[in-house]
Amino acid sequence: MSQAELERDYYSILGAGETASQDEIERLYKSLARRHHPDRGGDAEEMKAINEAYGVLGDADARRAYDSRHQRSEDALRAVVPPLSPPSALLPDTLRGRLVAALFLLLAGLVSLFLVRIYYIRFMWPILLFAAFAVIFGVWKIHAVMVFARTNVGPSHLVRRYVWIQEFAFWLIVCVGAYGIYLLMSAI
Repeated sequence: MSQAELERDYYSILGAGETASQDEIERLYKSLARRHHPDRGGDAEEMKAINEAYGVLGDADARRAYDSRHQRSEDALRAVVPPLSPPSALLPDTLRGRLVAALFLLLAGLVSLFLVRIYYIRFMWPILLFAAFAVIFGVWKIHAVMVFARTNVGPSHLVRRYVWIQEFAFWLIVCVGAYGIYLLMSAI
């Protein structure tokens, strides 16, 4: 096997997992071949890559040889290069993940703010500032989630047309909420 073959990930070309059975690899190959065949309007280069991947993964002996060399090169690469990102994220980079993270930050800041206000002692002012910063940062993150949601819809969507109404409503809710928090804190 040449170095160029080791650099290609045949499993990702076919969309198969490394533990896929021979039948599953054959099924994926046939499905991709139907979709990307040049006679049906597909790309010839992509079809060559699919055929090359199936030529290696479809044959049991060639697959074992590829797996052993590919695994060795992956292990050697991992030993030399540190990972660029953490292996797993607690909250995914989706709308729901961003919203949960922003709400958690806002809630933690509000709870800290009220706890510091209830048990206030003179030396707790740095914690009070930190809690206020967490609340402000949480509001900013929720606004960023709103903008992220707006940019992920189609250009003709109703949400994109009335941005000023969304902004006005958001900041009105923030101001009313801040005034409510002020009233609650002054009552404590």
